[in-house]
Amino acid sequence: MESRKKLRNKYYNIELLKTRIALCVIGVCLCGIAVGFFRYAAFGVDPFTSFMSGLDVVVPIDYGTLYVFVNAVLLIIVIFLDRKLVGLGTVVNLFLVGYLAEFVNNGLAKVFPSGSIGPRIICLIIGVLMLSFSAALYMPADMGVSTYDAIAMVMADKWHILQFKYDRIITDFVCVALGVTLYYFSGQPIKSVLAVVNIGTIITAFFMGPLIDIFTKNFTKRFFLKG
Repeated sequence: MESRKKLRNKYYNIELLKTRIALCVIGVCLCGIAVGFFRYAAFGVDPFTSFMSGLDVVVPIDYGTLYVFVNAVLLIIVIFLDRKLVGLGTVVNLFLVGYLAEFVNNGLAKVFPSGSIGPRIICLIIGVLMLSFSAALYMPADMGVSTYDAIAMVMADKWHILQFKYDRIITDFVCVALGVTLYYFSGQPIKSVLAVVNIGTIITAFFMGPLIDIFTKNFTKRFFLKG
């Protein structure tokens, strides 16, 4: 018979795995909802979403399906580069985030059809906080990262280009540049470009890191991933 200590350890490991899975799934789902708030706010979005939004205006399919297609291509690349980065979080991100973002954005547009500045500012604040909180849930869970996050990690850990934070700046810059370029060549008005790259983009660049750290230390690790 197994000793009581081994049984306790086995029970603890199973419960910890369940907790990590729950944090991963909830975190990724909140990420999709947050992107929906960002898109409705139209004060600028995170760099990858800016690229996706630019692509969305030139590719004649709905945003959710386009998100799945682009991330599926990135997933194939990541598998070849470093399959250890692929996990449950990667798969959930692939199939849920785009459709959740589209659903929330359309829902908010129906609730606030006028697009007045008040609700948009509130949605921007909610989007920033929720996106940071979602990262504080699924990243410590260590169940795989999004395909976009994986690219910068490969650049830093396998190709040794620069430190991760600088490689992430490179990928962010490329995404924003591509998003703006796609908007420009599709003939979109400057108002549409500012909806993608604006104050919201700057806020995510400078404040998400500290907010993720605060939520991780004071919520995720304090209540769910102790020790």
